[in-house]
Amino acid sequence: MATYNITSTFKLNSGYEIPRLGFGVYQTPPEETEKAVLEALKVGYRHIDSAAAYRNEAGCGNAMRASKIPRSEIFFTSKIPRGGMGYDQAKAQVDTSLKTSGLDYIDLMLIHSPYGGSAARKAVWKALVEAVEEGKIRSIGVSNYGVHHLDELEKHIAELEAERGGKGKGGVISVNQCEVHPWCPRRDVAEWCAKRNVALEAYAPVVRGARFGEKVLVDLSKKHGTTEAQILIRWSLQKGYIPLPKSVTPSRIKENSEVYDFELSKEDMDSLEFNEYAPVCWDPVTSPLDN
Repeated sequence: MATYNITSTFKLNSGYEIPRLGFGVYQTPPEETEKAVLEALKVGYRHIDSAAAYRNEAGCGNAMRASKIPRSEIFFTSKIPRGGMGYDQAKAQVDTSLKTSGLDYIDLMLIHSPYGGSAARKAVWKALVEAVEEGKIRSIGVSNYGVHHLDELEKHIAELEAERGGKGKGGVISVNQCEVHPWCPRRDVAEWCAKRNVALEAYAPVVRGARFGEKVLVDLSKKHGTTEAQILIRWSLQKGYIPLPKSVTPSRIKENSEVYDFELSKEDMDSLEFNEYAPVCWDPVTSPLDN
């Protein structure tokens, strides 16, 4: 793991490569987004995670262009919002996200949450599969899906293959993005994804700072000469996840990317194994299939 760096990538089931460290812009005000993303790109991030619901896709696109970094070198994600859970709405949202961001294609489009019911989830997935076929999106996936939602999605993919003419016509799951950290490890979801080479992206990887000051983090940060946030981001990377730290503070944006000059030992990693389930964000992962 120590040989990884900020440009290290993971090969998705779609065939495309995703940088293993992302920069999140959740709750970043639209007027601050361009500056924050430019700062992130300046220090080496090449993966930007946005969403229609964040209302800052435009700032992300502006920063990507202003950076002068070739488009092919930046991985951009957006998401279909809860209000877009229908076939026509999802098709329209893809076009809106392209227009708002000013991009020719979106690297990854996720279904933001599993809310809406089974028929809606299948319809949105079908819309995303078609958007991939049309060249508007390169890879597709989901966010906040529990194992029961993921199992259902596999059934939907099989159904779409039968309905649309065979293998591959139902799309492939490249990513599931959830809140994941030592106090919300989601081992069942992680295991499901690992078995199928589905990338597990971890939002709120530093627990929104809620656990800073806890003895285990203080001890590890002293041992390695790092911040507590760096310990948690490194934990995520060593688990094989794709952490999405967020900040608007230049020094912190840089710090959160400086996680490649130390390695957590097995003992260190074991000290961050808890039998707690304490998410700090919303938790659609546990929602029933009929919600």
